[in-house]
Amino acid sequence: MLGLGLGLGLGMNASHAAGEKFVLISHAPDSDSWWNTIKNSVKQAGEDFNVSVDYRNPPNGDLADMARLVEQSAARNYDGVIVSIADFSVLQKPLGLVAAKKIPFITINSGTLAQSEQLGAVMHVGQPEYEAGKGAGEKAKAAGIKSFVCVNHYATNPSSFERCRGFADAIGVDFKAATLDAGEDPTTIESKLSAFLRNNPKTQAVLALGPTSAHASLKALEKMGLKGKMWFATFDLSDEISKAIKDGSIQFAIDQQPYLQGYIPVAVLAIMKQDKTTDLAKVREKLINNAKFKARLAEYGLAPSYGPRHIGSGPGYVTKDNIGKVEKYAGQFR
Repeated sequence: MLGLGLGLGLGMNASHAAGEKFVLISHAPDSDSWWNTIKNSVKQAGEDFNVSVDYRNPPNGDLADMARLVEQSAARNYDGVIVSIADFSVLQKPLGLVAAKKIPFITINSGTLAQSEQLGAVMHVGQPEYEAGKGAGEKAKAAGIKSFVCVNHYATNPSSFERCRGFADAIGVDFKAATLDAGEDPTTIESKLSAFLRNNPKTQAVLALGPTSAHASLKALEKMGLKGKMWFATFDLSDEISKAIKDGSIQFAIDQQPYLQGYIPVAVLAIMKQDKTTDLAKVREKLINNAKFKARLAEYGLAPSYGPRHIGSGPGYVTKDNIGKVEKYAGQFR
């Protein structure tokens, strides 16, 4: 049943009653704490631009449920839709219903720029996954790494494999052989990684795709006596990851600045609607010069990358050198 726990109504209050109403639909299950930052960002964007934003997601991460949520968003006639491209083939038809109603939508997080454009989105706000993985792999190669395991807790999301593939290409190995479909349960992730490392004792590095896999991987390495001895990098941030960066257990975290993936689409849709314009150059200029947005960027230490159409939220790299700037807000606004 999809009716429970799916419409959180973030950013709703009396002052928004007459304003525009948007919805952000993610592919993340309820258990994925990484999306808390995006929930916080859409709430703040709603406040800054006087609009209301619902956050909806499939509780168990089921993409068929996500597709139904997108269909519902078309039926409910939102003023704008924000959606992650968890699986292009699954979402193509329901997003077609959104486009048919002439509801503007922005894609975020997963998926490619080409997919976003093919779907008819206004723009994509996110981190190019392959390039982010490759950038991390190049850093690993410079450190002498020639083998790795990619701990993928998001195998249901096809674009997640792009992170593994980019890293593998950078160090020159077969990404399929190095990728572990770990599932989302921490205990299962820990046991699967332990088994992989026992069967592949020459593995030099671990790449985790987010806090869910990073936390469990750290536990596995600690129990095997490898924590701090094996080269380790992860996508995204959490309090635990920040601590591991500071103590040297993790070399760096690849930061896609998720706050921007929630805030910017809400702001862009609000500006388009309130100014009655589809001119992205004008929209971008107004966004960049918005005092409230500039204050948020300064406070949280964020830096978007503006293209002619799309806006990049990352990648950035969080290391021992700059962890102090970001750990204050990790898990909330970073």
